[in-house]
Amino acid sequence: MIKTITRVGNSQGIIFDNAIMELARLKVGDEVNVEIHPNSGAITIMPSKVAVIGPEKAGAAAKRLIGRNSELFRRLS
Repeated sequence: MIKTITRVGNSQGIIFDNAIMELARLKVGDEVNVEIHPNSGAITIMPSKVAVIGPEKAGAAAKRLIGRNSELFRRLS
């Protein structure tokens, strides 16, 4: 995807549309880690914090997964 660097006040920036933000699971205000690869000049932008879910949410997700795939799990056991 090609983006254009634009002027934002006294700085420069790249505007991310909603589709990119959703695909990257980012929202306004999130912190990101920007890394520059000196040999290639490539720039990577990654969320600084990995989303962690609690045990209750993980348990509920597991129950939904098992419920939707109960026959598969039965055959595998």
